[in-house]
Amino acid sequence: MASSLLSTPSRTLAPAPAPAGLRGRAPAAQVHLPRGTLAPRRSRALRVRASVAIEKETPESEPPPTFLREDGRGAGSGSVRERFESMIRRVQGEVCAALEEADGSGARFVEDVWSRPGGGGGISRVLEDGRVFEKAGVNVSVVYGVMPPDAYRAAKGEAGKNGAAEAHKAGPVPFFAAGISSVLHPKNPFAPTLHFNYRYFETDAPKDTPGAPRQWWFGGGTDLTPSYVIEEDVKHFHSVQKQACNKFDPSFHPRFKKWCDDYFYIKHRNERRGLGGIFFDDLNDYDQEMLLNFATECADSVLPAYIPIIERRKDTPFTEEHKAWQQLRRGRYVEFNLVYDRGTTFGLKTGGRIESILVSLPLTARWQYDHKPEEGTEEWKLLDACINPKDWI
Repeated sequence: MASSLLSTPSRTLAPAPAPAGLRGRAPAAQVHLPRGTLAPRRSRALRVRASVAIEKETPESEPPPTFLREDGRGAGSGSVRERFESMIRRVQGEVCAALEEADGSGARFVEDVWSRPGGGGGISRVLEDGRVFEKAGVNVSVVYGVMPPDAYRAAKGEAGKNGAAEAHKAGPVPFFAAGISSVLHPKNPFAPTLHFNYRYFETDAPKDTPGAPRQWWFGGGTDLTPSYVIEEDVKHFHSVQKQACNKFDPSFHPRFKKWCDDYFYIKHRNERRGLGGIFFDDLNDYDQEMLLNFATECADSVLPAYIPIIERRKDTPFTEEHKAWQQLRRGRYVEFNLVYDRGTTFGLKTGGRIESILVSLPLTARWQYDHKPEEGTEEWKLLDACINPKDWI
């Protein structure tokens, strides 16, 4: 569920201009405001969202202490729901502060708080057109209510197929979903894109009705999508992921590393989206407390895995050709998220907040007809690593 629970309108996505115009020229579909005008942009966004009936969220002026409600179902002190929400909101604040410091331009995250009539809400934070980051989204969501049977199957993926007939008979399935999800797109082609997402789900059968059984599971992961293979960076990233996994079970890293390589696979291209990391889903075959701690450890490992890479690469000199290749790789990112990502499917089928679902898309991307890098070039090495995943540590 790589991109659910996140935020930005799909209309900001535009093919990048030709290589000669990649620097200093915005795509025609975009309007760039001067730096320091974040507040007006936020109010305009609120006005637009309020006028679009299909978006079911309601803008709020400030975040509540909790998005949980006192309904006798997990809102009490010390519950998994409560502690998971507390964790993702803490991590959101820490990641945003670290990214603003790394950007160094004075650019700040724009925050939108929203509630959902069916239950819950979220906090969407987006930084655009900074010095280092072209776009960074770090959002949390805590939602609950009922979802249609096909959304239940999307949420459960392969694991949901066994209960598909029962879920269909049962009708809408009560659910709870909380998560933090982030995608970071740097401007410099030598600074990699990063995605991370950690979430907790619960489902239940409607009262006195057979169907989808009461279940809970954790999911998520952190993966790296560079445009160029810089082994020092890739090894550092994978080492941090391995350290986080080994604190709980030595089998986690090889298992979740392979899962990541298999999940972020663009079938119609026969290549991976990036150079992997860790990924897991439907995880409930361990003690719930242990998995809550594991998800927390993974979320806390994001900054140590990524910030040192950004600090090393954010000012690396690059050419127009480097930038054009980055734009082509971003096109692959878009293709995966819109065609295969399970989180996007779940978000759309549950009537989720479209701004949040599509925030993972970059401001700009590029598609060039039948592009093939010359064998032996640095671009070819990246593509080869995406086609033939390897163990980096």
